[in-house]
Amino acid sequence: MTQPGIFGLGTPEHCYLEFSLHQDASAADMVKAVAGLSDPLSTGGGVNLVVGFRPELWAQVAPDELPPDVRSFTEPIIGTDGFQMPATQRDAWVWVAGGDRTAVFNNSRNVIAALVDIASVASEVTGWGYEHNRDLTGFIDGTENPSLLVAPNVAVVGAGGPGAGSSVLLFQQWRHDSDAFQALPVEEQERVIGRTKADSVELGEDVMPATSHVSRTVVEEDGEELKIFRRNTAYGAATEHGTMFVGFSREQRVLDIMLRRMAGAYDDGLRDELTRYSTPVSGAYYLIPSVAALSRFAPEDED
Repeated sequence: MTQPGIFGLGTPEHCYLEFSLHQDASAADMVKAVAGLSDPLSTGGGVNLVVGFRPELWAQVAPDELPPDVRSFTEPIIGTDGFQMPATQRDAWVWVAGGDRTAVFNNSRNVIAALVDIASVASEVTGWGYEHNRDLTGFIDGTENPSLLVAPNVAVVGAGGPGAGSSVLLFQQWRHDSDAFQALPVEEQERVIGRTKADSVELGEDVMPATSHVSRTVVEEDGEELKIFRRNTAYGAATEHGTMFVGFSREQRVLDIMLRRMAGAYDDGLRDELTRYSTPVSGAYYLIPSVAALSRFAPEDED
């Protein structure tokens, strides 16, 4: 069973925590501490909790539960025009999502307190749902997301191999230059994104730029589009803000190809026009273990 919070749509408040392991603590210490968090495997206490680990750290404690070719984000992606996507890999990731800020705040503090002897907080970002389903550009986000009936086939490693029931997460923080983007005429904004702003209709082939965000983020093989499952949110305040990219896939290579196409570091060398108005400030991959795999490290219930 996959951690259900991945598919827990509708939560408006979010907190993303990344942790660095203390020098005197082990990978096993980290996994046991995270697995012992209060109700990390299901919806409860007013929040959803999803947890993940640096792939190599998880491999130390569960080598048979790591899907093939999953690795950390340790080197920046170098694109065209000097553009870079930074690598800011940490050891563990915890996502707290809920219906109100109080519940998310209290539970996030509880998570930090539970891990204080094992790891320190390396980054903390709070997010929220902006205008229901739009990002801070004003465009609808996740139009191409698969439905919840299909999403597990996209986001979850299938049965029969290492890491069955797990998911690969790409986690990035993107800071927007909203003033520059909003200064563009709406028609030009639409050419940057590749969709209409009002109703998110994809532009026709005759007007769709090859550098549009849609053009660069679509990954195809043998004529078939390889999809991912996005759970993005807005973050920040009026003066500094952007998008938290939270993308799940059954294969890391799909995420990697998408990033390289955006940066202009793949095939045709074209760079995503949206990266002229949005700058990545972090980047990490995490393995999100299945419920069964994580449960093996949870403390036994006390009578």
